[in-house]
Amino acid sequence: MGIQITPSILNADLSRLADEVARIPSADWVHVDVMDNHFVPNLTLGLPVIEALSKHASQPIDVHLMIEDADRWAPAYAEAGCGSVTFHAEAAKAPVRLAREIRAQGSRASMALKPATPIEPYEALLPELDMLLIMTVEPGFGGQKFLDLCLPKIRTARELMRKHGVETWLQVDGGVSLETIERCAEAGADVFVAGSAVYSADDPDAMVRELKATAEAASA
Repeated sequence: MGIQITPSILNADLSRLADEVARIPSADWVHVDVMDNHFVPNLTLGLPVIEALSKHASQPIDVHLMIEDADRWAPAYAEAGCGSVTFHAEAAKAPVRLAREIRAQGSRASMALKPATPIEPYEALLPELDMLLIMTVEPGFGGQKFLDLCLPKIRTARELMRKHGVETWLQVDGGVSLETIERCAEAGADVFVAGSAVYSADDPDAMVRELKATAEAASA
């Protein structure tokens, strides 16, 4: 599969989303954060905006649902055509059933863990997931400082994936930059969400390519 970069549009100009996505043609995915002001203390985009954006993005949509009642709402995002749908373990009452519902809609099923949520209790779920997201900041806002304390969890997650022989992708989200992506890749991550690092750059697409090259060198 190799290294993948999925820029977060949370840090883009939200009034010009189609144009902002067009600035990152080298990206593998477009990462969209959905927040409900309940699960996290912020409110962002919802399903209608994502449906509109998907008509203009050449890359598939990687949606991260930071919302309560994920069991109820997540399948709708898969049905809307998102290539990958991530729900939070802390917000799902029946994560196995939910992952299977997402897959049944033709999307990749992903589960996210907050920084303080351990991976070990969810080890048995790994074969049900196409991707596991390790949050490296507290979810809710972009531009936060990377939490190094999450690196051991990334390593543990990769070890558990090898133990079970699954090809689950391992994504990290939060404070990913040229200064931190190397450590994440060395720990075993292979999919990287980068928001402010990409959209604060003079050339966002050049930053996408540089992030990928740095991660590829580290993982090699």
